[in-house]
Amino acid sequence: MALDEGEMLVRELSRTMTRTISTWSLVEPGDRIMVALSGGKDSYTLFDLLWRAHARAPFDFELVGVHLDQGQPGYDGAPLVGWLERFGKPFEIVHRDTYSKVIEVVPAGKTYCAACSRMRRGILYDVAERLGCNKIALGHHRDDALETTLLNLFYAGRLQAMPAIYTTDDGRFRVIRPLIECAERDIADHAVRVGYPILPCNLCGSQDGLRRDRMTALLDELERDNPHVRSVMLNALRNVQPSHLLDPAVRRVEVPAKAPRGLPLHRAADDDA
Repeated sequence: MALDEGEMLVRELSRTMTRTISTWSLVEPGDRIMVALSGGKDSYTLFDLLWRAHARAPFDFELVGVHLDQGQPGYDGAPLVGWLERFGKPFEIVHRDTYSKVIEVVPAGKTYCAACSRMRRGILYDVAERLGCNKIALGHHRDDALETTLLNLFYAGRLQAMPAIYTTDDGRFRVIRPLIECAERDIADHAVRVGYPILPCNLCGSQDGLRRDRMTALLDELERDNPHVRSVMLNALRNVQPSHLLDPAVRRVEVPAKAPRGLPLHRAADDDA
């Protein structure tokens, strides 16, 4: 029986995510993973696909979704809570008024992103510890990684993207990004088809001229000339030549012909199931 477009898209997203998980050993036996749920398309997709992967995995691991209500004016988390209840998997809603604090500390006319992110991160780390989680899963995708690379290149003067996995500064958790190689347009298409109840971000969405938006516009412009530019740029992040950079601290890294792979998150027989 032929698959419809929605099912084919889910399969493609799942395969890309599973490949990333396997390559970087993002999910391992015995993990207890807190999935950060913002109420946006990316975190819905991440939570959904991780549970699909869980059903196929040859080893046991745990997942719990956590959403942070930051006390924004007009916030209504009911659609997300309703979806989570219907989805039937473990979740927790955490209420913390970070909105008032962000408004207080950020000067007028400045973006809230950095301050909001720091506060949110600290709260989520504490929640993850309370829940006994050793890993935190975030919904960043390919376009986030490319935009971050450009932001660092143009405004910070460094070559830095987004890793698929890293250890928090305090050493408490491993943070994983299973969707980091998935295209945003595919995630957006999937979210519309499934009908996730998206929660708007009134705090940052009302601010104009965010640098990240400019990077998105730049990539869109480049894509008109080269339709595959985002894929090409992602490949560049996989194909680094340290000896051709101008940082004297960088030494040539000999990479094996084939990078070692982590534990597969699915049974080989299920590849085409």
